[in-house]
Amino acid sequence: MPLVVDIVTIFPEMFSPVLSVSMTGRAQQRGCLVVHLTNVRDHAPGRHRSTDDTPYGGGSGMVMRAEPLIAALEAIESARGRGHRVLLTPAGTLLTQALVRELARRPHLVLVCGRYEGVDERVSAYVDQEISIGDYVLSGGELAAMVIVDAVARLQPGVLHNEQSAAQESFEHGLLEYPQYTRPAVFRGADVPEVLLSGNHERIRRWRRQQALVRTRARRPDLFRQLVLSSEDEQLLREHDQRPQATTGEMEGTR
Repeated sequence: MPLVVDIVTIFPEMFSPVLSVSMTGRAQQRGCLVVHLTNVRDHAPGRHRSTDDTPYGGGSGMVMRAEPLIAALEAIESARGRGHRVLLTPAGTLLTQALVRELARRPHLVLVCGRYEGVDERVSAYVDQEISIGDYVLSGGELAAMVIVDAVARLQPGVLHNEQSAAQESFEHGLLEYPQYTRPAVFRGADVPEVLLSGNHERIRRWRRQQALVRTRARRPDLFRQLVLSSEDEQLLREHDQRPQATTGEMEGTR
């Protein structure tokens, strides 16, 4: 069964240029992903189809009204079932790869895109989860919805050419990905690490694990502190730290 994603937005025209190409486009072509767009304005009352209003208590900006958003959610439920409703908001839980995996296992996602200064707080009672894609401010939830669709689509069976590659990517095991190289072997004086040309799969595995550990420790200490290191991990780090002027890309490994 394909993953069904409903997106609730006032700008449905934003999505086709992004979701119709690359990984998400391929997922839809292969029947692994189905995306439906719901325009909030179609569910707004009144002649002007207004989706926002001034905030009670005063303040700058406008707030998205609860009435058209809830009507849109109810229309989706009537057409395709309840679905797991996610409000995209800066106040939500930070999106991580672990959370992406949880979302990817659900058969039906409903992504609600906020706009303006926010969404009427009463909408929270009608959603199952609130998610933020980072500690910064966007103009609305549309870009965040695209991020989530892309992230969950690549985890659907049959989407990736190499199903094992998803398990080796950054954050899948709490680590950043190891450095990658391709041809030519020498580019403007910079060589591909010798270990990758050796054909020794055990050396390559150890090098890649070591580099992932070193890179995560240096660039994302917050992630590194959460790791449970194996005895091999500790040994690989010791080997790296004991080498004089060790740099990313260097490791002899076992011969």
